[in-house]
Amino acid sequence: MIEIPADPSAFAFDPARTALVVIDMQRDFLEPGGFGAALGNDVSLLAAAIGPCRVAIDAARAAGMLVIHTREGHRPDLSDAPPAKIARGAPSRRIGDPGPMGRILVRGEAGHEIVAALAPIAGEPVIDKPGKGAFYATELEPMLRHRGIEALLIAGVTTEVCVHTTLREANDRGFRCAVLGDACASYFPEFHAAALAMVSAQGGIFGWVTDTARLTAALEGDRA
Repeated sequence: MIEIPADPSAFAFDPARTALVVIDMQRDFLEPGGFGAALGNDVSLLAAAIGPCRVAIDAARAAGMLVIHTREGHRPDLSDAPPAKIARGAPSRRIGDPGPMGRILVRGEAGHEIVAALAPIAGEPVIDKPGKGAFYATELEPMLRHRGIEALLIAGVTTEVCVHTTLREANDRGFRCAVLGDACASYFPEFHAAALAMVSAQGGIFGWVTDTARLTAALEGDRA
């Protein structure tokens, strides 16, 4: 077992039984000219997580850990998109509508793809999810169970939405989770801070909060 300094206490994990889950680092959310920017958001706030995510991915790969990527999006016919979800947002800027990088939140469109700096490599699963959480209506849970995974390191965007939803889903399924705070981001910095505080509150009600520097040091120390 390896221990990482974290809040509210050290997070102990076995790299062979731990997966790094990188949530929704997609072009439409992070790049200038994408859907997120079209809605008036400052995408540089999310793009700041790319570097730390890269650090976490490199460290996990070097340690032989399972790395999983997720993407939020829907089938081109929108048959997996609840009407209540499609109805949200301004007209012409809803799921399935034409956007700056293709149809908004539709699988196969340019904006749906993971940013090039964090592109999956051969053998790394990519989970296409129709909801905020990575467990809902996906094969993520059986994939983790079949591989003997019992702990998750979670990174990605946005902290208070898809990261937090996935964390809560994982917590209810018995997975021990640590969020890499610097490898997560939000369009609203105050939401990011509050979301991280919720994780470690009350003795770690949802899990632990740490960062990529601590993760890298722990994994490199284990190989020394």
